[in-house]
Amino acid sequence: MSDLQCPARIFLARHGEAEYESELLCDQGGSLTRRGREQARTLGGSLRGERVTHVCASTLARAVQTAELAAGVLGAEVTVREGLHEFVVGDHAGSRADETPFDPVFDRWVAGDLTAGIPGGETGEEIGARVLRVLEDMADLHRGESVLVVSHGCAIFTALSVIAPRRARSIELPNCASYLLERDTDGWRVAPWDVDHS
Repeated sequence: MSDLQCPARIFLARHGEAEYESELLCDQGGSLTRRGREQARTLGGSLRGERVTHVCASTLARAVQTAELAAGVLGAEVTVREGLHEFVVGDHAGSRADETPFDPVFDRWVAGDLTAGIPGGETGEEIGARVLRVLEDMADLHRGESVLVVSHGCAIFTALSVIAPRRARSIELPNCASYLLERDTDGWRVAPWDVDHS
């Protein structure tokens, strides 16, 4: 069987638990806590039998750290890719993080309306599209292989909402939870693999 017939297997995981430098909202920052580092190593350990050949991460530090720790367990190399980052806070930059200004938009995304957007930021459709572009690139580069991709909660949710809208509405994404996606000539599917490493 050629690699064109073999699906790429992508384990799409959220980063580990993080702490932030400021209580004000911004699009950068966040480093793994001790627990987050343990979660990342556990994530790598859970994938040892999956023959993961590569690990890819969002550009944000908390995702890069998660990827590097998991990759250390797996003996795989890490690349960092634009497009996997979390939603942009837009007009809410500089607001206090505990004010939760995003809840109305998140509620619409969960209800299936990805046209809703963060003021000054992106719609759910735009977030899902950019994440899927990276996943499609990874699938093309790693046909017939398994890859771990480390991203962020809303980025993962919106991407899954494009692939499998009904299933996405019921998912939970604690830190280092992962979902298995497979892509072949027929497109994407979410395989039965939901793992919580919290």
